[in-house]
Amino acid sequence: MAAKKKLKTSAMIASIAAEGQPTTSAPFGHALVEAARDNDKIVGMTADLGKYTDLHIFAQEFPERFYQMGMAEQLLMSAGAGMAREGFIPFLTTYSVFASRRAYDFICMAIAEERLNVKIVCALPGLTTGYGPSHQATEDIAIFRGMPNLTIIDPCDAIDIQQSVAAMVEFDGPVYMRLLRGKVPNVLDRFDDYRFEIGKAKRLIDGGDALIISSGLMTMRAVEAADELLEKGIKVTVVHCPTIKPLDGQTIVDEVRRHSGKPVFVAENHSVVGGLGESVAALLMRSKLNANLEQIGLPDEFLEAGALPTLHDRYGISTKEVVKRVEASVRG
Repeated sequence: MAAKKKLKTSAMIASIAAEGQPTTSAPFGHALVEAARDNDKIVGMTADLGKYTDLHIFAQEFPERFYQMGMAEQLLMSAGAGMAREGFIPFLTTYSVFASRRAYDFICMAIAEERLNVKIVCALPGLTTGYGPSHQATEDIAIFRGMPNLTIIDPCDAIDIQQSVAAMVEFDGPVYMRLLRGKVPNVLDRFDDYRFEIGKAKRLIDGGDALIISSGLMTMRAVEAADELLEKGIKVTVVHCPTIKPLDGQTIVDEVRRHSGKPVFVAENHSVVGGLGESVAALLMRSKLNANLEQIGLPDEFLEAGALPTLHDRYGISTKEVVKRVEASVRG
């Protein structure tokens, strides 16, 4: 069998922002600096990925409150637990694959069981890098959803990230947040009344032909798709669900009831196994609520390496593919 053609690095680390789309640089790092100016208990710790999780912004501003733990994710989690026991609010950063696959037991036993005030902020969630299965955390939500006491956040854009940092500082307990890093698109600023709240889903767009419930990067795609579908005469409701656990069951049930008989999509930058889609399906089952439910997410397989726009099209999470799915379902 011929060897696969090796892709160039530049094709695999392309930004998730479209050409010309407004962005904010390193929103997590800058938001953490702002929070730390008012709260001297905040410390930053990383497993050798400060630059690649935007924590270097914090490290430059507060070098005495920054800890480089080296490539040792289990040690990072254990040290973070120790800092929390001493009254600090540690923000720990690494990649999602390393936190979920390598450090699961340390997060579970040292942090979650003790309900310690540790914030685990991880880059490259889902399909946000083209480097293949070693870096693509397509199952991190599925891994963490079963862990008691752990709150899971999947923000949409730079605004969501900035607001979620402030919310995490105020929230007393362990949190896992999926991080969009670098130049992150601004999407939610067009919705004047939007405000991130832990445990709350928000309706962004109202339309009667279909409902899209989404989180993270896929809320960005859902909003873009709703705009394109409106030009085709299809009105879609978009409900952003940035907290995966605990799920805002009341809002979701209310929206599904309001769209009775219409297609209901759950869109996520994650495997269709164990993520937001299955969380919503289980919620509807427990609520004895029937719905025309469809999942838009990544397949249950190890994904290819390659250029992100190509992969997003191939695996059905680009705006173009979301538009296709919804239009086909609405028009029957």
